[in-house]
Amino acid sequence: MKQIITVVRPHLAENVLAALRRAPLEALTVTEVKGYGRQKTYLDEYQETEYSEAFVPKVEITMWVDDSRLEETLEKINAVARSGRIGDGKIFVMPITTFQ
Repeated sequence: MKQIITVVRPHLAENVLAALRRAPLEALTVTEVKGYGRQKTYLDEYQETEYSEAFVPKVEITMWVDDSRLEETLEKINAVARSGRIGDGKIFVMPITTFQ
């Protein structure tokens, strides 16, 4: 079993969820998040004594997938959410163990 955490642009979240609608997922959560990364125009700026932070809104989709369906699920996410520009988001895959 794997946990996939996908952080995408807000306007693409519905498209990602639609692409995953028929995917065999164990569970899925959606959270609105804010952050910043390599987008140069949104990084922290120091202006004299004032400190301003501009966080970019994103949507975090966390899902749990069987190992055999991992590649298929990642391909679906990548096909819908990737534009090739900075700020598309990230996909993290982590192994998990379940206790019963």
